[in-house]
Amino acid sequence: MTTRNRQATALTLACLCAAILTSCNNKSPEAGQPNTAPPGSGPTSSATSTPTAGNPTQITSTPSAAPERPKAAEGLTLPAAEAFVRHYVELMNYASATGDTPPLLSASDSGCRQCRIYADYVKKVNAANGGLSGDFSERVDDIPDLFRGENGRLGGYAKVTVGAYTSKDSPTAKPVTSTVRKYKREFTLAPQQGAWVMYEMDLVPQ
Repeated sequence: MTTRNRQATALTLACLCAAILTSCNNKSPEAGQPNTAPPGSGPTSSATSTPTAGNPTQITSTPSAAPERPKAAEGLTLPAAEAFVRHYVELMNYASATGDTPPLLSASDSGCRQCRIYADYVKKVNAANGGLSGDFSERVDDIPDLFRGENGRLGGYAKVTVGAYTSKDSPTAKPVTSTVRKYKREFTLAPQQGAWVMYEMDLVPQ
């Protein structure tokens, strides 16, 4: 298990997070079910994607509202944890698209340093203000394992894919292009008021 004082890692995706894997041996009963929905396709989102030359998926609109926690993500079961991780990724994508970070932070533990780093970054650099363009949303392909750990926490990782996109830190900055990449999003969840919240996380290249 990593600590919250661990040096923050810079991500080439404009996504920053910190890692923690807890140890036990309970596999998620819901593992192995890929999320085949495109980014921004949830019921509370109006984001759409269209192909463009040199960029196969271009975000052409922004979500109308933050994704709400689904009923499946309520409670402290292993299936609820998996549903929450998928929901949390949707909140990250929403924040990247809009710069609206309170919904993401409300689903994060107050001590999650990398959650705050990610939120601070996308508040400054997001699609709504022109800082991100292209297929920048993170997709959950699979969540192979979830593990019960100490102090009621739960750890594991998700296999995710991020498409090709461009980022720039300011209107005058030189754009940086990222290609399609696959990652492992390692995480630890903590119980809070009868539901899971993100305690620590990291995005590790595969």
